[in-house]
Amino acid sequence: METKNQPHSDTPKIDKQAIKNAFESLRFFVVNLFDVRSEIDKQETIESIKKDLTFKGHNAWILIFSIFIASIGLNVSSTAVVIGAMLISPLMGPIVGLGMSIAVNDIDTLRKSLINLGVMVGLSVLTAFLYFKLSPLTELTPELEARTYPTILDVLIAIFGGLALIFARTKKGTMASVIFGVAIATALMPPLCTAGYGFAVWEPKYFGGALYLFTINAIFIALTTFLVAKLLKFPMVKYANSIRRKRIAQLASLVAFLVIIPSVYLFYMMLKETVFKQNARTFIQEEVLSSSTSFNLIKDLTEIQYQYNGDSQIDLYFMGSQQISKDLIELWKSKLNSNSSTANTKLIIHQNEVSDSFNELAYMKQLRDRDVADLKNKDEKIAFLESEVSKLSGLSKQLIPFEEVSKELKINYEEVETLNFANRISTNFQKTDTIPVFEIKWKPTVKPEEKIKNLVKIQSWLKFKLQKDTLLVRSLD
Repeated sequence: METKNQPHSDTPKIDKQAIKNAFESLRFFVVNLFDVRSEIDKQETIESIKKDLTFKGHNAWILIFSIFIASIGLNVSSTAVVIGAMLISPLMGPIVGLGMSIAVNDIDTLRKSLINLGVMVGLSVLTAFLYFKLSPLTELTPELEARTYPTILDVLIAIFGGLALIFARTKKGTMASVIFGVAIATALMPPLCTAGYGFAVWEPKYFGGALYLFTINAIFIALTTFLVAKLLKFPMVKYANSIRRKRIAQLASLVAFLVIIPSVYLFYMMLKETVFKQNARTFIQEEVLSSSTSFNLIKDLTEIQYQYNGDSQIDLYFMGSQQISKDLIELWKSKLNSNSSTANTKLIIHQNEVSDSFNELAYMKQLRDRDVADLKNKDEKIAFLESEVSKLSGLSKQLIPFEEVSKELKINYEEVETLNFANRISTNFQKTDTIPVFEIKWKPTVKPEEKIKNLVKIQSWLKFKLQKDTLLVRSLD
């Protein structure tokens, strides 16, 4: 009786339960990795923030000293000194208290935070003002200039610094306060010092720009504190009077709305400005500098102006006799407008013009750099040509003026019928020599003894005429 073969498959069965368990284990690992709820002490966090609100005594003196140190660092463009000042700065209290108080509807803490924040700003600017007013060094350094206007990077530093700060604050146990201070001082101390500098040298642009940068950073730090407190569900402050509780909740919600909406809008606009300037620089690098007139572009005078209303403008300054054609300018404009972020941007080409912002020293420096590069190229060409001339000169010395030698030889020795010449290369496997060889065929009437005598004379004459120590003259007969 035959047994039928049962159908079977070589494909392994998928263990769905094992895959499900693996994903569950991965999810559990990720959740535990980023979960902070088990290490949060909400009440202790609120109390510690309230303690740091007080801005007097030791904190006031520490702030003054740290502002002096930061001002010195900015004055000499020393990043290390500025960082050292951040390590001892007590700037974090009022700003964190501002965000936390709005999140938990604590009107008393909000009032104290605002008062202490005002005192902190005033004392910091006054301290920096006194330093820069008394200091003989009043030049605008790169470190100071970088804090006279806000950028998207400053906002990101404030956001992530504030997040690091509040998460560190909420952790159970005591962490060194300097860890919190660095996160905020990075975004707050340099702008306050720069505001004092602008006030001391009476440059409203620097003063206003630095205070604007400080305000933006402070808002975003307080905003991150507010959002984290809401996310972690910190307990709201309870009031016995229900009417007062409702009014305070409405006030806190209004303040939060006034902070969040402008912050989001400001972040968006600053992001647009950053993208615009980046694309504008890319356009100049890839389109303008790649053209034949790139050596005439005065880079230090290039102006990139971004306007929120869409009237952005790029000014390019060219110097030199070579004029840029209208067709090339139109090509640049079309390339500029082909990018969505730089569309409708005015491209202004200045040829052999002097603007109000013309920096003669910078212009002369750029011309010098260009001339130095040209001279370097010319020196390299001259060195190469000298080397070639030297080679040719050496080669010319090795050349034998055969026609001249043959004519003179025929005049002095009429018995010579033909003259042959060739360079013979020989080696002893240690050194290789090139020896000029002359071969003479005599007329049949010449006697052997005369041939030998004349060969000796001819060899001596050729050595003298050709300035050769070694050559060979032999007879073909």
